[in-house]
Order: sequence, then C-alpha cells, then structure tokens
Amino acid sequence: MDTQELIRIYRQMLVIRRFEDRSEVAYRNDKVGGYLHLYIGQEAVACGFISVLEKGDAVIDSYRDHGHFIACGGGIRECMAELYGKYTGCSKGNGGSMHLFSREHGFYGGTGIVGAGIGIGAGLAFAMKYRKTRNVCLCFFGDGAVQTGLFHETLNLASLWDLPIVFIIENNKYAMGTSVERSSAEVELYRRAAGYRMAGERVDGMDFFAVRGAAERMIREVRDTQRPILVEAMTYRYRPHGAADPATYRTKEELAEWHLRDPIGIVEAHLLKEGSLTEDDVKRIHQEVHDEVADCLEFAESSPAPPAEALYDHVYA
Repeated sequence: MDTQELIRIYRQMLVIRRFEDRSEVAYRNDKVGGYLHLYIGQEAVACGFISVLEKGDAVIDSYRDHGHFIACGGGIRECMAELYGKYTGCSKGNGGSMHLFSREHGFYGGTGIVGAGIGIGAGLAFAMKYRKTRNVCLCFFGDGAVQTGLFHETLNLASLWDLPIVFIIENNKYAMGTSVERSSAEVELYRRAAGYRMAGERVDGMDFFAVRGAAERMIREVRDTQRPILVEAMTYRYRPHGAADPATYRTKEELAEWHLRDPIGIVEAHLLKEGSLTEDDVKRIHQEVHDEVADCLEFAESSPAPPAEALYDHVYA
C-alpha cells in the first residue's frame, strides 16, 4: 500500500476513535438523544474494507454505525450534528446515532433493528446486478444478527441469485451481553456460509493489514464472479455494548489482553518502525485530530434544531 494512503487511513482510524470518545462524553452530558453504540476497538474492520471500495459501491450497516459513516467519507461535523438531533446533521436530525445516512458517499444507513440491514444489503446488491454494473455492496452486522431469521433467508437468496455482496460479521464476542459460546451452536460463524454454497472465511479484525489484504482479495473476487462471500472479522469493542451497559459479563483481565492488540496502535507502530512517521509526526496528528473533533462539537452545539415545518418533510400519505 502507498505510504501516504496508509497514513491517511491511520489518521482516519484516529478520528473515529476520538469522535467516539467525545460523543460518549456528550451523551453523558445529555447532549445526545436516544441511545449510543460506540465503535472503539473495531476501527480496523470498517477502515480495512471500506478503503478498498470504488465509486458506485455501497455500504449498509447496523446500529453501531459512526465508524463506517466516517470511513465512507462522511464528515464528522454532520455526523455529530446528527447525534445532537440538529438540522445540519446528515439525516437532518431525524435519525440520530443509529440512522446515519449519506447517499453521496454510498452509505445507505445504519439500522436500529438487529439484522435489518442484511436484507437491505441484498436489495442494494440486486440493484447493482440488475443494472449490470461491476459494483459491490458491503453489508456489516454483528455476531448477534447471525441468529436472526433474516440472516439465513438473505444468504440463501444472495447465493441463489448470485448477488455481488460481501457479508461482514463483526464478531466482538458478546452481541449485547451474551457470549457467542452461549448463543451459537457453531461458534465459528463463517462456517455457516457452507450451508448456502458460498465462500466463507475468518480474518483478524484487530489487524488492519490482515483486514485490508482480505478485503482486496474478496472484493475483487465478488466483482469478477458476481458471487457473495461471508467473512467473519474477529474484533473487540473496548466500550460496553451501549452507553447504559455495565458490561459485568467481561473481566478486567480480558479487556487488558485485547488492549494489547489495539488496531490503531498496530498501524502506528508499523509507521514508526518503517520510518514513515516520527514521534513528532504522531504528536502532530493527534493534536490535529483533537482540534478537528473539538470543532465538530462546537458545530453541533451551535447548529439549529429542525424547524417546526420540517416535521412534515419526507412523510407520505
């Protein structure tokens, strides 16, 4: 990979991390309505896959969608404003944390219902096939969504209809709070692909380089064959499931062990070792990101709420 591209992605991962840090503080200060699911610890998955996409490709997501939106090129100002419910948000303040959207960047939304985006992803892929493009849809969801009926129905149709889609399970071990071992008879979730005659494999979701390599290969294969693929990215969320989750189902020792494999730290260490960045460069980038995120908070604070007449926008009868 080009060095400057890797530095750009490193910076993007850091923006996602700091954005999530500050959005958590805003939520606890009653600035953010609804609920909040943070992507801290999983940045390598979204950035690794999305960085391979081309113009016209699409991304569909679950409710933990801030990182994917930013990785697609969505601005953090409009993202934070959406969390605040402001009219300058990417969904005009109508969606909040779980329903970010940007057609301009090929991001077709987060979904508040577990597994709901899986069926929408198949619809996006079907449209690509119908229009005879070489585009691909990336469909992100968690390990909990694998237990839904829509997962099985959609994989069956995607294989039957030869849809150009990559189904990406972000397996962070716990769904909401129940471990995979307690909820799934087959704990190697990628093996479910075999039941639908599609390729399936597992990748280290904490290692950006492993994710990027797998993404390049898989997305190229889907473009060429117009066949779906299921990939299980083994990752870990450093924060609880949501803002109100005490996360008592995890031990401090387990958290400490996963922190040793911080995906941002892995990329940073690589750039320093290769001489692509110096310690001063790292400090400068951290400060730039800090200032950028502080600016997006100010933007969200000062942005207007939706006007009363906007209540009737996008309502059909």
